[in-house]
Amino acid sequence: MKTLRQQKLDLDKKFKEVSETPAGFDLFVAIHDFVEHIERNPLLSKGISNRSKANLELDIVTKYNYLRKIYQGLEDINVKSNTDLGHERYMTIRELTKIQKNDVSDTNSFWKKREVSRKLTGIVYDRLSAYISEPVKTKSK
Repeated sequence: MKTLRQQKLDLDKKFKEVSETPAGFDLFVAIHDFVEHIERNPLLSKGISNRSKANLELDIVTKYNYLRKIYQGLEDINVKSNTDLGHERYMTIRELTKIQKNDVSDTNSFWKKREVSRKLTGIVYDRLSAYISEPVKTKSK
């Protein structure tokens, strides 16, 4: 099991990729990798929950869910399925595919909000960094 310090360094690395990647399809790939890192790490996933007052005040779950749409959209792009994914997921796939093909315009909601996506990643990163750094609380009566 990784130490808290190593988990923090890994999270820092994923966030740095998002913050330093120029606007384009690679930015969305970096966001995908950031979310994937959180999803695969139980400690980080737990840090997203609405059980924390700080998360509620910052509306972290809503912000993270937007980033998760990007993650899921990139996962869906690479999978051919006969399963009905629903309108929202199809629209996400369509818009991310356009960005992948450098067909970008402000009518594409993900392209239009690319810097918002980067900013949301920063907010989620800041909250998770604080969560990892919080001292372990013991239960008291």
